[in-house]
Amino acid sequence: MRQALALGQRARLHTTPNPWVGAVVVTTTGDVFEGFTAPPGGLHAERRALEAAGHAAAGATVYTTLEPCAHHGRTSPCTDALVAAGVARVVVGVADPDPNVAGTGLAQLAAAGIEVTMAADAVAADVERSLQPYLHHRRTGRPYVVLKLAMTLDGRTAAPDGTSQWITGPEARADVHRLRAESDAIVVGAGTVRADDPSLTVRSFHPAHPPERAPLDPRRIVLGTLPPGARVEPAETHTGTIRELVQRLGSEHLVQLLVEGGASVAGDFHRSGLVDRYVFYMAPAMLGGGDGVPVFSGQGAPTMDDVWRGVIDGLRRLGDDIRIDVVPRDASP
Repeated sequence: MRQALALGQRARLHTTPNPWVGAVVVTTTGDVFEGFTAPPGGLHAERRALEAAGHAAAGATVYTTLEPCAHHGRTSPCTDALVAAGVARVVVGVADPDPNVAGTGLAQLAAAGIEVTMAADAVAADVERSLQPYLHHRRTGRPYVVLKLAMTLDGRTAAPDGTSQWITGPEARADVHRLRAESDAIVVGAGTVRADDPSLTVRSFHPAHPPERAPLDPRRIVLGTLPPGARVEPAETHTGTIRELVQRLGSEHLVQLLVEGGASVAGDFHRSGLVDRYVFYMAPAMLGGGDGVPVFSGQGAPTMDDVWRGVIDGLRRLGDDIRIDVVPRDASP
């Protein structure tokens, strides 16, 4: 299953809005064949692994990170392919919450006489973490919201004059490009776009669909998705709140949303309760005063009893900087 998990990650940048799944076929003679999800319209992981195995798949055990699909979409059901191949056993990482699947894949395999086993808890937790944005989207209808912030040790995201390039070093900035490549859209404040016209490019990574931009105006009014390099002007059409923006992007099959706005947008998203993961890039630098730009602007917790507390879900060094991942307590494993 861990081999299948690694294969799924290889498909991470190319499958959206489909899940990035890995599959491994282990034959009765111990031979191993691999597959991972092709871009939309292509074969799913199980079919690619079965094709690689050929007739040797008869009697084999198949490990797949996600419950095989049992419905017709761009491709025919993977359950049909598994049954036709004559596999004896299927080990599944996590069930698929997509309403088109939701247990029917497991049921169809069992009805065909195939032994169906769910992965052990420890491995299943890693699969869940790997597929978290997809699973969240299918369970809630909303994209998985990642709020990214670069900050100094004393909690500032920009100097008093507004300059912020570059707080972090090249390794951290390269990691941000990976985050962008994994995301389907990037939210920035309209003020940021007007002031900086950020390119929000994805360097060194080549996702099948580069992320769209979804700027907000100073009143948090949605202006719509813009192509790279476009300017934002005040508009009264396509209006909505942050919650409506997130819901709309989810209905458009965007699986992961990256928020890269300044302190105002970051504060608004934080207070909305819609952030699923906070990614802080912390540099060993200090502005050394109280007049720099804070992480969040706007009203904060009035008392310690009201302080938001999360769980550290990841900590790693990137050059001279540290990446800290924090998730809400109710979202932690």
